[in-house]
Amino acid sequence: MRVVTWNLWWRFGPWEARQKAILAVLRDLGPDVVGLQEVWSADGENLAEWLAGALGMHWTWAASPVPGPWRRRIGDPAVDIGNAVLSRWPVVERDVLRLPAPREFDDGRLALYARLAAPGHQVPFFTAHLASALHASAVRRDQAAALARFVARHRGDTGFPPVVTGDFNAWPDSDEIRLLGGYRTAPAVPGQVLFDAWQYAEPGAPDATWDAANPYVAAGHEPSARIDYIHVGPPGPGGLGHVRAVRRAGDGPVDGVWPSDHAAVVADLAET
Repeated sequence: MRVVTWNLWWRFGPWEARQKAILAVLRDLGPDVVGLQEVWSADGENLAEWLAGALGMHWTWAASPVPGPWRRRIGDPAVDIGNAVLSRWPVVERDVLRLPAPREFDDGRLALYARLAAPGHQVPFFTAHLASALHASAVRRDQAAALARFVARHRGDTGFPPVVTGDFNAWPDSDEIRLLGGYRTAPAVPGQVLFDAWQYAEPGAPDATWDAANPYVAAGHEPSARIDYIHVGPPGPGGLGHVRAVRRAGDGPVDGVWPSDHAAVVADLAET
């Protein structure tokens, strides 16, 4: 099972050209499941729906309840933003969690859950978008704890481990990532562990998903960092769901256009 997580940078920059580049990358990857953040919807169109149609996938989406701060950034009062899941298999259950944040940080960040009817087993899949301010680690810790509880409520009775994806806006050694994993500090949910799939990457593989080599990132003069993740629970029976390989994708231009300000993360998980 090929899993992808990707922040699509909403309608910032040359979004129409980027939309085509995003599709080209996903088509080349051939994913089974995709968790997407910063997905736009406007004028009866939805980027996730368009991608799903082009890729022959099912889809579900959740809109931010607080789009105003985003709309002001691009000067368009009519564009929505949210998270989405694309899937080769039908979505048989879904739920949305509004992530907690104090007023000064609250721009409607979400976690989206989708239960996928994969052959032989159902897959509890999640994608989330945590607060982005560099100094907001305490906010992200609260959001990571809420996300962990959300996962615990929906992981259900299935042999496939939960798969938790997203843009967490946090470095791998941060408190919020340690809390979500649960194996370097006390887990937010007793007994619940979520492994960072990147631990299975090839040694020395480029890992920055927020990369100064990307011109959209370079303009802000921030250091490169890995802030996008695929987390997977301990394997099920016979190693079901264990991470076989992981890497970046979408980390260069397509026909001269960088698809997003984030690189994607791709993980291949055992289906049997």
